[in-house]
Amino acid sequence: MKGQEYLRNVVTLELDSDKCVGCGLCVIVCPHRVFEMGQDTAVIVDQDACMECGACGLNCPAEAIDTKSGVGCAYAVLKGKLTGGEADSCCCDESDSDCC
Repeated sequence: MKGQEYLRNVVTLELDSDKCVGCGLCVIVCPHRVFEMGQDTAVIVDQDACMECGACGLNCPAEAIDTKSGVGCAYAVLKGKLTGGEADSCCCDESDSDCC
């Protein structure tokens, strides 16, 4: 999705390729096109675009995907506040004035 970006290097998304059965449901349900189908399994192509909604993990019949909904964004924001720094980028639409 253009105009939306997640925080860099904070996403909890994990894909266990050994468990993946190649059904492609993660590709279908992911709103930010984080996954693509490889030869026989799904692959993560843009981890930082993940918004940790959990749709991929909830729909994975092989339980090959794990993510902690919302943890990455919260971690980055809190770390920025505690260290006096800022998060790398916003986890919501750039036009949203209430962005985290």
